[in-house]
Amino acid sequence: MFWHRTNKPGFLVAMALLPALVWPGISVAQSGVDCYSVGSRVAAQNGGTLVQATAESRGGQTVCRVVVVIPGGSGERPKRAEFVVPAK
Repeated sequence: MFWHRTNKPGFLVAMALLPALVWPGISVAQSGVDCYSVGSRVAAQNGGTLVQATAESRGGQTVCRVVVVIPGGSGERPKRAEFVVPAK
């Protein structure tokens, strides 16, 4: 008999666990940490453009993981830089 992937028990378990895997730091994001402003400051200091700024919990401390794209010089490709900055 042909089984569609949605009929497999493992698939259903994976779908049930998906929210916990995708949003593990949801409580950090709701705590009022403004990683966007931290990321904007980091991007300006490095002469780049802010791509992503997310709050994470590392070792019991809330930090902002900031991704910045810095333009390359003399026709070089832009560089992707990642910074981990304490949230304020």
